[in-house]
Amino acid sequence: MENLKLNGTMNQTIVVAGISNQEFLQQYARPGCVGLSAGVTLIDKAIVRAERHLDAAGAWGSWSHSFLFQGLRHDGHHWVIESDIQINRKHIRLGAQENRISKYFDQDFYTTLAVLDFSLPEATVAKLLSEGLELVASRARYSLRELVGTLIALRDPELRAQRNPLARESSLYCSAFIQHLFGKAGIELAPGVHGKNTTPDDISRTPVPHVTYLLQRKLPANKLAQLRGRVRGKVRARIEKLKAARGKNQGKV
Repeated sequence: MENLKLNGTMNQTIVVAGISNQEFLQQYARPGCVGLSAGVTLIDKAIVRAERHLDAAGAWGSWSHSFLFQGLRHDGHHWVIESDIQINRKHIRLGAQENRISKYFDQDFYTTLAVLDFSLPEATVAKLLSEGLELVASRARYSLRELVGTLIALRDPELRAQRNPLARESSLYCSAFIQHLFGKAGIELAPGVHGKNTTPDDISRTPVPHVTYLLQRKLPANKLAQLRGRVRGKVRARIEKLKAARGKNQGKV
């Protein structure tokens, strides 16, 4: 366990080992908690590499995605709210969406996970979920443009507090989505950083009192290479299925 004292409060990081993604999330995820993930895809690596500008020693970041835990639904499954790029069998979802927590059980795609528990009162959790569902209903988009603007701002600390020059209306990438939700609830997760310049690592470093449950696996280089190959294969398979489905639909017209 690592204790970090921030702004007069004691934040804790509790490292968990020896269990699966599924076991970890089922044990620690609660409504209103924030999830963080990292993986082995090129997009994951590009984001954590860009986050090196947040570290004085230039170390790469730890996180490439963030999301909000919603809790159990009537189907018996725990759900999350997030802004993401999701490739399904017949379509692509690009933006605010709901997904079952089982999405993060895949240890090939999500090699590292964390749960940030802020011990929020029920009214605050309800506010977060209400705002998140509103963005899902209004089809807020995942903005790759804004993500590029954030990566540019990472090179200059003065730009981080300013408006993202590539900002678009009704658009939020993952960590900007989380920053937006907490801002609506009166909680500033990344003080001094503009909402649309927020990174997953900013969320992980928040001074807001919390406990971080960290599931971390140290994989040998040959294992990482194997995982990347398997992930690329899965992505290609999903894209091919999507193309095939589109071809069938066009043939019916």
